[in-house]
Amino acid sequence: MRQSMGRVGSCYDNAVAESWFALLNAEVGTSVWATRAEARADVIRFIEVEYNRTRLRKHPEFGYLTPLETRARLRHDFTPAA
Repeated sequence: MRQSMGRVGSCYDNAVAESWFALLNAEVGTSVWATRAEARADVIRFIEVEYNRTRLRKHPEFGYLTPLETRARLRHDFTPAA
């Protein structure tokens, strides 16, 4: 195995990661927390509650569902027949 690395200073090599961290920074990056645990809890809350449950996947292929709905549908599609 080889580690995948992009070029230094090229945001296009990691466009998805760059987009994700820009969104995270815009949503919770301006907050100031008293402890590291509070910061961690706020980031986890944003990911699990707001990002995964309310954000729509803006593409017709995904049916404009949230990531949580997409996973549930995928799980349902792979349920073995009895």
